Amino acid sequence: MSGVWVFKNGVARLISNPTKDRRVLVYVPSNQVIRSYADLEQRLFELGWEPYEPGRSPDLIQYHRSSSTAHLISLPKDFKNFRSTHMYDIVVKNRYSFEVRTQPN
Repeated sequence: MSGVWVFKNGVARLISNPTKDRRVLVYVPSNQVIRSYADLEQRLFELGWEPYEPGRSPDLIQYHRSSSTAHLISLPKDFKNFRSTHMYDIVVKNRYSFEVRTQPN
């Protein structure tokens, strides 16, 4: 039996694959976990991001800042395909507004 024992509230449980922890994107000012593109879009709009239309890939949603042509956020159209790589891209381009946290399953 391999894995990592986690003790929480006096209860021990074995996590067989500790790297399977779920990563979530958090909007830091309100400590809000982003659970949908509607949540994310609202926060991005507040930070000056706008929908990006050129190319219009059917598989992507893209955002850009009109003040900066160098930054572009590309996300899969379906939120269930939203991965930690997309989260970190958002964090890098919005350093003090978002962070990625780990939540145990």
